[in-house]
Amino acid sequence: MSHADNPDILKRLRRAEGHLASVVRMVAEGRDGLAIAQQMQAVIRALEKTKQMLILDHIDHHLGEVTGPLPPDVQQKIAAFREITKYL
Repeated sequence: MSHADNPDILKRLRRAEGHLASVVRMVAEGRDGLAIAQQMQAVIRALEKTKQMLILDHIDHHLGEVTGPLPPDVQQKIAAFREITKYL
């Protein structure tokens, strides 16, 4: 399964890549440890959000393969169920 057609995933990965490039640059410049740690936290958050999005995309894709189109009431129940994933 390819997630290359999901522009939101690519956008988030590029954001994480930019944050990581900033970390590398900051370390090379000998910047303050606190500033570097803050930027590293931005990398971690960006990757965590991307991982969550990728997992949900994967589940949705394969759930759709198994079940086919879902009635609106089932879609609402699944949407409510997905809410808990923000705590992963």
